[in-house]
Amino acid sequence: MTSPRDQRTPRARGNALRTAAALALLVAALLYAGPAQVWDAARDADWRWIGAALLLVAADRVLMAQRWIALLRATLRGAMPPTSAIIRVFLVSSFLGTFLPGIGGDAVRTYALNRAAVPVADAFASVFVDRFLGIISTLLMAAAGVLLARDLLQDRAIVLGLAALTLVCATAAALVFSPLAGRLGGEVARRLPWARLERIVEGGVTGLQQYARHHGLLLLVLAGSVAVQILRVLQAWCLGRALGLALPVETYFALVPVLLLVLLLPISINGIGTGQIAFVALFSRVGVGAADAFTLSVLYLALGAAGNLPGGVLYLFDPKERRAA
Repeated sequence: MTSPRDQRTPRARGNALRTAAALALLVAALLYAGPAQVWDAARDADWRWIGAALLLVAADRVLMAQRWIALLRATLRGAMPPTSAIIRVFLVSSFLGTFLPGIGGDAVRTYALNRAAVPVADAFASVFVDRFLGIISTLLMAAAGVLLARDLLQDRAIVLGLAALTLVCATAAALVFSPLAGRLGGEVARRLPWARLERIVEGGVTGLQQYARHHGLLLLVLAGSVAVQILRVLQAWCLGRALGLALPVETYFALVPVLLLVLLLPISINGIGTGQIAFVALFSRVGVGAADAFTLSVLYLALGAAGNLPGGVLYLFDPKERRAA
């Protein structure tokens, strides 16, 4: 019989490999940019522009919370938990997701919402659809960015990334909208050897397909997701101004959405390492030095972490949240 410790071993090894990869890539990018030059760029940053970027982070967090609440209201109606409880779950899961690989933050959000008396199928469906629409918005912005900077199409990695993300979005859309996919999901669930897993899979598919009739809501949430992506591009522009980069805002709209795709890759944790290399590689195309691009990437990731700090405060000072996590 396999012990829980044995079951955790492959996952622990995977996390250790991602952490090692993140650190190795980060160090390589730093050495390439030059530690002294990076320090000079960071030391001379204009804090007024960094403050403006922080305000934009607050705005995108508000939009993200509102779109998730809208998805929950569409299906839960009278069984909706208090809005304050949902916001609390959103903030704490966002904070914990900073330190978790892949979709760890989404798993925490699903579990925490289930603890707030939301059926696990509905909790999973709301988080899945929220993530799905967020990825679609990233894909749309990246496609627009490639049109603004057509030379990016010569990069095979970018083209393959866009193609892979398109496939992921098409698969997710089928799970939500296709009756055939729903029937196939139910058939797969019935063939599973464990009754509990069967109920989970069948409930998850049913939970997802209840959004198929909410076309107006999904379009509204997608618009909110695109607005979040626009705010994230403007955050990078503000940080660039803080570093004294004389780049037009159109350059950021061309490059940052593609960089956000790189940050989604499950190679490292929270885009550390991969983000720095991608920033240096793409911004070098528009004449930005390696030190400035590296510093911009670090500030950009730090900005996201700062946006998750309210959840960290709730987590650290609430024993219930720590026990749940």
